[in-house]
Amino acid sequence: MRPHRGIRPRRRTRVVEPSRLALRDLFAEALAGVLQRPARSALTGLGTVLGVGAFVAVLGLTSTASSQIDSRFSVLSATEVSVEDTGGPRPELTGLSFSADADARIQRLNGVEAAGVYWPVRQATGTVRAAPVGRPSGGDQVAVVAASAGVLAAAEPRLVQGRTFDSWHDSGGRQVAVIGAAVAARLGITTLDTQPAVFLDGKPFTVIGIVGDVRRKADLLLSVTVPRGAAERLWGPPVQDRAKMIISTRIGAARQIADEAALALDPARPEFFKPVPPPDPRTLRSDVTTDLDRLFLLLAGICLVIGAVGIANTTLVAVLERTGEIGLRRALGARGRHVTGQFLSESASLGLVGGLVGTSLGVLTVLGVALARGWTPVVDPATVAAAPVVGLATGLLAGVYPAWRAARIQPAEALRR
Repeated sequence: MRPHRGIRPRRRTRVVEPSRLALRDLFAEALAGVLQRPARSALTGLGTVLGVGAFVAVLGLTSTASSQIDSRFSVLSATEVSVEDTGGPRPELTGLSFSADADARIQRLNGVEAAGVYWPVRQATGTVRAAPVGRPSGGDQVAVVAASAGVLAAAEPRLVQGRTFDSWHDSGGRQVAVIGAAVAARLGITTLDTQPAVFLDGKPFTVIGIVGDVRRKADLLLSVTVPRGAAERLWGPPVQDRAKMIISTRIGAARQIADEAALALDPARPEFFKPVPPPDPRTLRSDVTTDLDRLFLLLAGICLVIGAVGIANTTLVAVLERTGEIGLRRALGARGRHVTGQFLSESASLGLVGGLVGTSLGVLTVLGVALARGWTPVVDPATVAAAPVVGLATGLLAGVYPAWRAARIQPAEALRR
C-alpha cells in the first residue's frame, strides 16, 4: 500500500552515545605522559619534594625542639629571680633599700644557691683607664657595676684568668675589679701576672679576674665589676638608678623564693622590694614554638610556590609540545573534559609523588637532627598524613591553567601544525 502523499514517513534518529573515558584509562594515559620524559618529570617534582619536605621537617623540628625547652628553661631561666628596689621613705635618706647583709638574708631561704645586689656606678668623669694619665684607651664607653660577691656567684662566670672577689673584699671595701675579656682587650690587659689596674675617676682598682663567659647577666662581660663596699665608700649609694638583686635558685624553688624574698629582706617594709619571678615555661614554650612555626612555615610555603610554578611551567610546555597528539585525540572523539582530566592527572601525580618523597625526607631529617642532638624526635602523625595531600593539592592547582589551555585546542588547528 502506497503512503498518502501528504504524510511523510518518519526518519529514524541516530542516537550518539556520549564519549567516555574510563578512570583506569585516564590514569594509564597520565602515567604514560609522566614516564615519557622521566628526567624532566623528576626535576619538575623536585620543587614539591623540597616544599613538602620542609613542611614536615619544620613542624617536626619545632615539636621536637619545644619538648626540649622545658628542661633548658628549668636549668637557667626558671632558676633566676630578680628583686627591684621600688624606693620609699628610707631610700630618700640613704639611697639604698638593700641592707649590708641582704645577701645573707636571702641565702638563708631554702632553695637559694646565690644572691647579690648590684647597681650601675655614676662616675664623675665617666671614663675607665688602664693608666692614671693619658687617653682613655678605649675605656670611655665601659660601664662600671657595683656588686656584692653574690652577684658573681649567681652569674656563674667562666674565668679566663684570675678569680672573682668575695665577701672579704666586699666588706673591707677593697679596690679590686673583675672585667670581661672584651673590656680587657680594649684596655690592653693581656695578663694578670703584673697585677694590672684600671683607673675609675683616677682611683686605682687592681684587676683580679678576667671573665670569658657567664650563664646569667651577660652585661657583666662588657663591664668593670667592683665590690659594693668600695663603690659605696667612693661614690656613695645609688641615687638615680635603683639597685637590684639577682637570685639563683634550685630547680622548682624560684616562685617560692619570689614570694618570700621581700619579707626576708625587710619584714617591716616589704613594699620597698618588688620580686620578679621567672615567666611561665608553658607560655615561653608556646611563644617560641609559634615564632618558629611562622618563620619556617613561610619558608616551606615559598618552596611549595616554587614547586607549583615548576609543575605549571613543565605542564604548559608539555601541552605545547603535544599539540598534535591533543588534536588527534580530539579528532578521534575525545572531549575537552577528557583532555583536561588527563593533564590534571599528570600534574596531580607529580605533586603526589613529590609529596610522598618530601614527607619521607622530612621525617628522616627530623630523626637525623634529633639523634645528632640527643633529643627525642616528635612528629605528629597528622602532619605525616597531611603532607602528601598538600603535594597533591599543589600539583592540582599548578595544572589548572595548562589543562585549560589544552582543552581549548581545536582538532583542525592542531592537525595543521
